[in-house]
Amino acid sequence: MRPQVYLILSMVLLTLGTIPSYGQTTGAEEKGRGAQGQSIFDLLPADATTEHVLPTRNGDISYTAKAGTMDLFGQTGARNAKIFYTAYTVAAAEIPRPVTFVFNGGPGAASAYLHLGLMGPKVANIGGGKDDGTAPALENNPDSWIGFTDLVFIDPVGTGWSRAAPDAQNGFYGVRQDAESLAKFIALYIQKNNRLSSPKYLVGESYGGFRSAKVAKAMKDSQGILVSGIVMVSPMIDGRFLMSADSDPLTAALLLPSLAASELERTGTFAPEKVDDAEAYAMSTYLVSLAGAAPSGPEAEAFYTRVSAMTGLTRDAVARTRGFVGSIYRQQSAGDGQVVSIYDGAETAADAYPERAHVTNDDAVLDGYTRAYGALFAAYARNELRFETDMTYTLLSTEVNRQWDWDGRRANASASDDIRDLLSVIPSFRLSVLHGYSDILTPYGVSKFVLNHLPEQLAKGRTELKLYRGGHMFYSDPASRRQANEDMRGFYEAAPPVRTERPRG
Repeated sequence: MRPQVYLILSMVLLTLGTIPSYGQTTGAEEKGRGAQGQSIFDLLPADATTEHVLPTRNGDISYTAKAGTMDLFGQTGARNAKIFYTAYTVAAAEIPRPVTFVFNGGPGAASAYLHLGLMGPKVANIGGGKDDGTAPALENNPDSWIGFTDLVFIDPVGTGWSRAAPDAQNGFYGVRQDAESLAKFIALYIQKNNRLSSPKYLVGESYGGFRSAKVAKAMKDSQGILVSGIVMVSPMIDGRFLMSADSDPLTAALLLPSLAASELERTGTFAPEKVDDAEAYAMSTYLVSLAGAAPSGPEAEAFYTRVSAMTGLTRDAVARTRGFVGSIYRQQSAGDGQVVSIYDGAETAADAYPERAHVTNDDAVLDGYTRAYGALFAAYARNELRFETDMTYTLLSTEVNRQWDWDGRRANASASDDIRDLLSVIPSFRLSVLHGYSDILTPYGVSKFVLNHLPEQLAKGRTELKLYRGGHMFYSDPASRRQANEDMRGFYEAAPPVRTERPRG
């Protein structure tokens, strides 16, 4: 497989998961029914509500957990889908408590990553050296965001335990369709739980960052609900900057700081100021050299030697690619026999196919220890949340990803205009973007570029970029997870006060 193709496939989290076959439909009213009169929806139990206490550094938090499903209906009144969710709520205070709706990306990823990795009251302990996953366990998460907001984790249709009727899948697997269905889910949740007066936030990871802007726009336009803010975790915002690092000088320059950060981590010399130096070089000498004619003589020697030192690649390898090092980095930067994870350039694995010219290896992070999140969440839901079902939990689905309607080319997919529109028409709306330094799938440089090019009158004081040690799933590191909790507590507490009195006049 050509490296460019691998990058594209990895970018959208292509995986080995599949969606079960549901059989043929026989009735118009219940789209999910098969020949025996049984429906895939019948495998989903009634909602389960349980009470819990989370010990934290600031005291115990008593909370209610609800694991359940929400029905979505089509224009004919037929049930088109059931969306699984897990909600965590704390008894209401005098001021309406924020409620945050959370999803992952893919397309085709369930919410277990952010749920058990970053935000929920339980956190995954992968065990071993964080890179095995054969004996995962759950622990209390003292850094759960439940300390400052209620949480609703959503599995989009085709992921987790969320399913569509067999002939209704095309109504969910696409940018527009997905955003509308999640906006409808959120609107129904708000109505059924009387949360209209609560500040409403969205959190999305990877494609979920892109999705969060689309959902916020759909909530505004289709449901008449305005969000107070969005938190994007390792987001894809602009597809054009994620697929051309071997040919486009700007894309290569936005990626280089994350490659340098990965090399610093692998050599045990990481320091934020060193990444700052790499970023300054990337956006000056490096960008100009790639955009102009190929350097020669002493200038070429200095250029290729500098890029080699920053990335761990040999000087000759850098010269062969004229400084475009995005594709060769994975296989050649960590030494013979090792392949770098695109999700965290600091993590490597033994190359299973060293005789091949290009990387075809499973990814050490996505296809390795993080797979444990799926089985771990299924056990947690059954044993602690009391949501007992015989349906298997779909952590990642290739089927969803393969059928996705990008409304054009995925390279043209962009949420930049949506962010501008939200900032323009919702004066209190704010955006926080969180990234790991060594994420080379969705490098932080791209998000920084997007934020830096927002109009100042929209962005000043209302947008921010936060960086942490680690990669795409930086929260795997407890120190980064703790820092993200502190940063987001500050983000939520800095929101404009909720107006509770009735306006005069």
